[in-house]
Amino acid sequence: MAQERIPLSARLDDDERAVVEVVADFVDRQVRPVARDLEHANAYPEDLIEQMKRLGVFGLLAPEVYGGVDVSTACFSLVTAELARGWMSLAGAMGSHSVVTYLVKTFGTATQRDTYLPRLATGEIRAAMALTEPGGGSDLQAMRTTAVLDGDVWRISGSKTWITSARRAGVIALLCRTRPAEGKGFSVLLVDAGSGYEVSRDLPKLGYKGVESCELLFEDVRVPADAVLGGVAGRGFAQMMRGLEIGRVQVASRAVGVAQAALDDAVRYAQERHSFGQPIWQHQSVGNLLADSATKLRAARLLTLDAAASIDAGRRADMEAGMAKLFASEVCLEVATNALRVHGGHGYSTEFDVERYFRDAPLMIVGEGTNEIQRGVIAKQLIARNPAPGAGEDR
Repeated sequence: MAQERIPLSARLDDDERAVVEVVADFVDRQVRPVARDLEHANAYPEDLIEQMKRLGVFGLLAPEVYGGVDVSTACFSLVTAELARGWMSLAGAMGSHSVVTYLVKTFGTATQRDTYLPRLATGEIRAAMALTEPGGGSDLQAMRTTAVLDGDVWRISGSKTWITSARRAGVIALLCRTRPAEGKGFSVLLVDAGSGYEVSRDLPKLGYKGVESCELLFEDVRVPADAVLGGVAGRGFAQMMRGLEIGRVQVASRAVGVAQAALDDAVRYAQERHSFGQPIWQHQSVGNLLADSATKLRAARLLTLDAAASIDAGRRADMEAGMAKLFASEVCLEVATNALRVHGGHGYSTEFDVERYFRDAPLMIVGEGTNEIQRGVIAKQLIARNPAPGAGEDR
């Protein structure tokens, strides 16, 4: 299906357009032909990851001076969508890595940037982001993982869960409490592989196959005092919230890519499959599914690019990123379900890719902060940006 890979509203320069087109070609030629088999085998896509490294995918948000590509957030979004169109797990493999790269670029000390960014940019090392805990989920204020400064080391204790690529990560950006006695004081610690944490198990999943999601245990793990992001403890919550703006745009972009793949397959099948003497798209019930899917997908893509533009303009974008993630993920599930309906019984078969889209879509609804959390973020920012005169006064 001919698709609008680069909408006019994206405003990419020629180099960024070339980046998107190269990744789209990689997806068509290398990813889609093998994604189904890799998915069903739950096999780590080593060869595809290596090709992504050579294409510069892991350095999209790293400055050129460190060997990165340093594209706009809009270009990053479109590349993510293309990877997800091929196989969502590939977009997931670069998601947390890219957020950590952004955090080090934006908040890291000069030493941290020099130490990590050249290797992150090339994919020599991969990064993971550790926020979620077994008893906390999206409630970061309930976080129980702590780090206590003991001389020239931080001593870390706690556990994390749903950590993507944890077994293969060279560095983990760990959000924890560094003033635990007061119940506050969040910091991000850059924890290198081999520091002593344990990857306790890989979590079984409905979809999102091939790339591991793990539980991590920290039992008196020790890292240097200068491992705190930016060199000053206590700033981690604000830092991570900025990173999550990028993360939520990335998840919205994954949703757009999966929805695009589902719509592409549905449009093709609706022309090939005939019933009652005509292609099934001519039946109004099927045509309506296609029309609704295409319309909502276009809206999701544009909303995601709008959030990316807010980040590129240097503005606070938690509301815009939350809106994009909320809407795009809900649309993705709807489009994947519609594609399954269009395929009928074949949509339920593992011989078609539609069942994979149907299994992958729910991840975007719960990942990077559930959609229920997004609604809270949106409402809070909506009021903060539009205060009613006198509404905050005591009565």
